[in-house]
Amino acid sequence: MPVIEICGPGCSRCKTLAERADAAAKSLGLDYTLLKVTEMPQIMARGVMSTPAMVVDGVVKVQGQIPSIEALAALLSGTN
Repeated sequence: MPVIEICGPGCSRCKTLAERADAAAKSLGLDYTLLKVTEMPQIMARGVMSTPAMVVDGVVKVQGQIPSIEALAALLSGTN
């Protein structure tokens, strides 16, 4: 089961990324866990330098942008 972490201070951009990541994972029928990481030391420990960011199973997949649901689905399915 993949662990999807949305890293950011909780701003509207972070919320949008979380919503899109959730929709992308659901569109793929994934059994997943979605976590929100809001503390800067924890965000930096994951190697994130720009928020919002999406980390999947410890690997930074997105940072500093909000991709479309389709693009996030491609990242989550491993095709991108």
